[in-house]
Amino acid sequence: MTHTSDSNRPAGSNKAIVLRAAGINCDGETVRALEMAGATAELVHLERVLQEPARLEDCSLLVLPGGFSYGDDIAAGRVFGFEMRQGLSRELAAFVARGGYVLGVCNGFQVLCEAGLLSGALLPNTSLRFVCRQVELDVVNASTAWTSACGVGDRLSIPAKHTTGRYWAPDPVLDELEANNQVVLRYAPGENFNGSARDIAGVCNAAGNVVGLMPHPEHAVDPLTGSVDGLKLFESVVPALA
Repeated sequence: MTHTSDSNRPAGSNKAIVLRAAGINCDGETVRALEMAGATAELVHLERVLQEPARLEDCSLLVLPGGFSYGDDIAAGRVFGFEMRQGLSRELAAFVARGGYVLGVCNGFQVLCEAGLLSGALLPNTSLRFVCRQVELDVVNASTAWTSACGVGDRLSIPAKHTTGRYWAPDPVLDELEANNQVVLRYAPGENFNGSARDIAGVCNAAGNVVGLMPHPEHAVDPLTGSVDGLKLFESVVPALA
């Protein structure tokens, strides 16, 4: 599986939309990471996109950042995912089908699963506690647009911070993800602190243009934070937009 071809990629430039809603708190850092990688990023509220869904036609990249959207009411990411499913289902399906790139980080990953754009679900950590720590990740699939600057087996040091980050899916679904090379990132040996099935930290859709992960690459783009490994994900996708 490889990332979407140029012929299917949406028309436009390297413009990215970072989608925010009440409770999202990593939007500014995500915009900065995209701009550091060379993209033109615009911060847009979900309500604006619900009112003007044609905005998705003017960008090639959509990022759902981390946070606690709508206070994680009912369940983490569920309200945000419901709003997307109800108000943007047709437009999102068209955006993905024509090759638009989508990234969901932490709460954004939860939203993508709730909206049905990615398989599986994020459940409470086995510790039932909020955990904030640096984690080591192994790149499993380097053929997605989000990991093309990496190699299979590369080790990335990226922070994670969540209470509901335990990736889960039924065994037949996990087997299918494995067989289709849809597992993008795994927690390195000894690093799976939340109990995720098969050490999965990030997955993609069958086409490879929609990726979700729990750790926060936007918080690992500056040497002052101790790691710039997260920047590789953003540097991977921007050349694909050019």
